[in-house]
Amino acid sequence: MTLPAAILPRLACTLLLAITAASSSLLHAQAFQGLPAGGGFDPQRVLDARYGKASAAAESGSAPAAIEGALATLRIESTGATEDKRVPVSVGQVFAPGAVAGGAGLAGKLADGSRVPLQVDVKARHPDGSLRHAVVSAILPVPSKHPLALGLLPASGAAPQAGGAPALPEGVSATFTATLDGKPWVATLARAFAKGKPRSWLAGPVVQEWVAAIPLADAAGRPHPHLSARFALRWYPELRKARVDLTVENDWAFEPNPSNLTYDAELAVNGDTVFRQPELVHYHHARWRKLAWTGGAPAIHVRHDTAQLLASRALPNYDASVRIDDSALTAMHKAWSGPKTEPMGVGAALPAMPTTGGRPDIGLLPGWAVMYLLGMDPRARDITFGTADLAGSWSMHYRDRRTDLPVSLVDYPYLSTLGGPSVKFNPVAKRSEAFPDCVRPEACRTPNLHDTSHQPGFAYLPYLLTGDHYYLEELQFWAMYNVFASNPPYRFYGKGVLKWDQVRGQAWSLRTLAQAAYITPDKHPLKPHFLSLLDHNLDWYNTEYTNNPRAPEQGFLTFGYAIVYERGRGIAPWQDDFFTSAVGHAAELGFGKAKTLLAWKARFPARRMVGEGSCWIAASSYAWMVRDKPDGPFYPTIGEMVRASLPEQARDLPCASDAMMAALKRKPGEMLGYSSGTSASPANMQPALAYAADTLGDEGWKAWRQFMARSFKPNFGAGPQFAIVPRTK
Repeated sequence: MTLPAAILPRLACTLLLAITAASSSLLHAQAFQGLPAGGGFDPQRVLDARYGKASAAAESGSAPAAIEGALATLRIESTGATEDKRVPVSVGQVFAPGAVAGGAGLAGKLADGSRVPLQVDVKARHPDGSLRHAVVSAILPVPSKHPLALGLLPASGAAPQAGGAPALPEGVSATFTATLDGKPWVATLARAFAKGKPRSWLAGPVVQEWVAAIPLADAAGRPHPHLSARFALRWYPELRKARVDLTVENDWAFEPNPSNLTYDAELAVNGDTVFRQPELVHYHHARWRKLAWTGGAPAIHVRHDTAQLLASRALPNYDASVRIDDSALTAMHKAWSGPKTEPMGVGAALPAMPTTGGRPDIGLLPGWAVMYLLGMDPRARDITFGTADLAGSWSMHYRDRRTDLPVSLVDYPYLSTLGGPSVKFNPVAKRSEAFPDCVRPEACRTPNLHDTSHQPGFAYLPYLLTGDHYYLEELQFWAMYNVFASNPPYRFYGKGVLKWDQVRGQAWSLRTLAQAAYITPDKHPLKPHFLSLLDHNLDWYNTEYTNNPRAPEQGFLTFGYAIVYERGRGIAPWQDDFFTSAVGHAAELGFGKAKTLLAWKARFPARRMVGEGSCWIAASSYAWMVRDKPDGPFYPTIGEMVRASLPEQARDLPCASDAMMAALKRKPGEMLGYSSGTSASPANMQPALAYAADTLGDEGWKAWRQFMARSFKPNFGAGPQFAIVPRTK
């Protein structure tokens, strides 16, 4: 078989991963044995075992108590001295199905019982009409020495929305200037409001926000062909306070001669320069963001209700008993500085995504994002939101000038970053849907190399918790890139089926697509596009696997360069586990076809642990043999698979016996694959087993109990991205 040239680097990454992952895991492994062995999962028991009852009790008493009757309790704390008496607060808030019924609203309540008027901008609803996601805004007293608790309670009726035509508030101005080759190109907030067709994002008595975009223009008013500015102006009329959210883009999808552009950048708000960077190299099809407040940013930090977020199922069920390692977080935050945090930097992520080995940005959410979710520490927020801001630095952002939205595969089914001109010609529309070539190859070079197989989940959690329009579009850009980053025939053109990719690429692309389909606002033009693309994918997987009698009965994937080890005999079970966890996440988001797929898919991690003839020690091996020879039939039993996968010297020894462990050069109870590593194979397996426990009943729980009974476990405090546990008991 001759492989497409574009796939060869991906396969090279796969073959190199064993060496790199081994070295990375050995360097970072910790023999952490603080979890209780066996039995059901008891978070409090785990917390006590790790840290002691006194420590756990002391920590639980340090925060304000939840407001009685509240669906969620936000905790607002001061971050510095301020002369303000009141502060604006706007946060994204997600709810489980049925928590806030259709037609109902939200009321705000403080710990002293006083009520706070709320503005609730509904963005998305569940199929039953209940509230899924909204931006909740209020004006609150400045917290004193102690955090302020704000409870969100169900209310009998939804608050009325205040619309009206966009109007630039008096006394608010912003000007962005990019000086290229000595020539200034300018965009102003006033011109954006006059010419940019502002769209309402938040509308009510507490806060109003409009989004408007215009091209940068020269002194004669001529627009730059590639550079544009997007302003999101958030205005709190009661406080006379504004937030200016600027995004500068070089990302028109079909504009001829794209290239990197170097300019001196300057942003002034109300006449004061708030950002300046000389010789900023703005990569092609990339964008960057800056925020500025009139009168200074509010000196507060908002802690969301972690337990409520996890219970909503909008996020995986991360282990709430994990204590975030303060020294690790301190080191991460100390390193949060310099060029990597500036425009075209990539924050905490790796610039070259295809780099192999375990690392914190791989998972349903990156490690730093889970650190923020579980601890709500402002340092983790800086890294999580900052890296999401910098997700615009990769050259995969393609905006459709016709719609002013991220380009959609539904609109351009022959769109692709791979393949020749012939496969990108749409015979129905009679047009080429190819992106224009760069003005010169060297003019588009960038150190930020993106892919699908190692792609972090940048923007979903930040959008969930802020409702910021920038994060929504970042999520949409990445979700669309993932479905068109392939040869059109391989993906069935406009259906965007992901089966062509590496298994891990299928996993992370499906994750991002499901998140975009779930959280994109109901009235957004791309909402039906994402739902359709997700539906096509789930239909394909269920047809080829779930409902196919010829599919492997044990529940592993076979398409997308899945069987690449031992000359076509073996698969990477850890990649397969990534896919299982992505399907589990999509199922919890409420997509019924994902639940159907999960019922088939969850077999493989569970049976590797407890299937007849299997051996749980080998369940997390780097590679599993699934047949005797390339193109041969798959082994009919899990026992035959594990026998073929174990080293010859261990095949005939009792599972987990002293003799087997000695033959494998492992300690008693130590699974293969660097058991103590937070991003090694056993950790990769944990989310898949958690979803299996919730899905398969007795078989799934038996597998989970065996997994929890192992002797060597990671200390997830420094890297909790795989610390997912079952929801059921």
